[in-house]
Amino acid sequence: MVKPAVIVPEDQPLTLANLPPGRPQKRLALAVALAFLGVLLVSAGEFSNVQLGRVDAFVPAYATAIIVNDLITAVLLFNQFAIFRSRALLAISTGYLFTAFMVIPWVLTFPGVFSPGGLLGAGLQSTNWLYVLRYAAFPTFVIAYTLLKDADRPKRLWESAVGTTILSSVAISAVIVCAVTILVTAGDAYLPRISIDPVHFSSLWLYLAGCLILWNAVALILLWMRQRSVLDLWLMVVVCSYAIEIYLVSFPGLARFSAGWYAGRTFGFVSSILVLFVLLHEIATLYARLLSAVLAQRREREARLMTGDAVSASIVHEVKQPLTGIIASANAGLNWLDRVEPELDNARNALRRVVSIGHRTSAMIEDIRAHFKADARTRISLDIDNIILEALAVVRDKLQTSGIIVQLQLGERLPRIMGERIQLQQVLVNLITNAIESMAATSGKRMLSIKSEVHTSGYVMVSVEDTGSGLEAGAADRIFSPMFTTKTDGMGMGLSICRTIIEAHEGRLWATARDRGAIFHFTVPVDSGVSS
Repeated sequence: MVKPAVIVPEDQPLTLANLPPGRPQKRLALAVALAFLGVLLVSAGEFSNVQLGRVDAFVPAYATAIIVNDLITAVLLFNQFAIFRSRALLAISTGYLFTAFMVIPWVLTFPGVFSPGGLLGAGLQSTNWLYVLRYAAFPTFVIAYTLLKDADRPKRLWESAVGTTILSSVAISAVIVCAVTILVTAGDAYLPRISIDPVHFSSLWLYLAGCLILWNAVALILLWMRQRSVLDLWLMVVVCSYAIEIYLVSFPGLARFSAGWYAGRTFGFVSSILVLFVLLHEIATLYARLLSAVLAQRREREARLMTGDAVSASIVHEVKQPLTGIIASANAGLNWLDRVEPELDNARNALRRVVSIGHRTSAMIEDIRAHFKADARTRISLDIDNIILEALAVVRDKLQTSGIIVQLQLGERLPRIMGERIQLQQVLVNLITNAIESMAATSGKRMLSIKSEVHTSGYVMVSVEDTGSGLEAGAADRIFSPMFTTKTDGMGMGLSICRTIIEAHEGRLWATARDRGAIFHFTVPVDSGVSS
């Protein structure tokens, strides 16, 4: 069955578009802004008027970097718009796209880059006015983004396809840029003169630059007043960088290719990569979280599968023994009934054993289920010697069939223990059954010794000793590992389950190798509420 898609609430903070900035983000943004101010103070000094060499390759390299950075930023922001359908995100995405498009005619008309007078048949004033329009457009889109944030409602207002909306924004931006370029280049002779010559600006540029700086200040104030997300925080830094760039390009030297002019272009490049870096960092962080979540989910799934395998293996392993007893008792009953003169008493006893083993098997299955549910375990006060005798009664037929002599050394006046009868009984049945199978593969005297005694203060110890084939070298600890077995038809779960049960009783289970055979010991805590 296919799982339904998970719907994430729109107001849940997941990306930098709606994630509130933390203290580290705020400190980093403040540090970057202060660094910008420090560079501004240094760059605005006397050396900003120094006329440096004209590097014609600088302008196309700078323009290419700006176009690439702004386009990638626009694509990433459009992607967030596709998730949240926010008109504010659509506005800022279009803003980055529009400014990237505006750089193209600006660099094509820049004097000396592709031709002495620039391409597109334009004059020097076209380059300047394209620059002004570009730097007036970005804070305009930032202001629109800030105002539209509060206009977005919880319900999605965009019913049309996301792709259509994005393509429309791209097309409209491209058309507007083309129209502006045509108007500016065609009317170059009629535009107010911003440049005196290809190197120096006129006094009109001072007023225009001042207006651009004030327009960026308006955008900065609005962002400050309505700041709620990481994106808002870094857009504030970008707007500051824009204002610093305009100042350095315009006021200190009023000349192209001066130290201040180059410094301003450097700020322009930095401002174009700030939000891009934050977006890329966010994508990397989200990818790392997603990968971590996927790996955690995979580990959880594998743990569930292993738990399911352990439960099924436990049931198969534990049920196999009583089923064998049921079959043996049922066959014995049939044999007593099939005689010429049926032995009804013996048949009844065999059927009683079938019923008894059936009840014990049912209780054991419930106990296995409870073993994997921590809240389902109940412990009572028990006599460990009675549990030993009950376990021996379960395997009595096997002991007689294998010709094994049982030697009991039950302690006198042992304190009562706290535990679960069925689980502890099953531990003993497993240990005794393993001893029987080990001795069945050997010749000589077969003796099973079971001993109960006080181990240390607060514990009772039970030891099961056999004269079988013993343990392999170094196997004393490995035999308790899941899926490890020395039997050809074994599942490797019995001793692992036994150790889990004993450890759940706050006891310990271990094995000791002998020259012939082995000894298995386990301890269980005494019932502190009952005096011995």
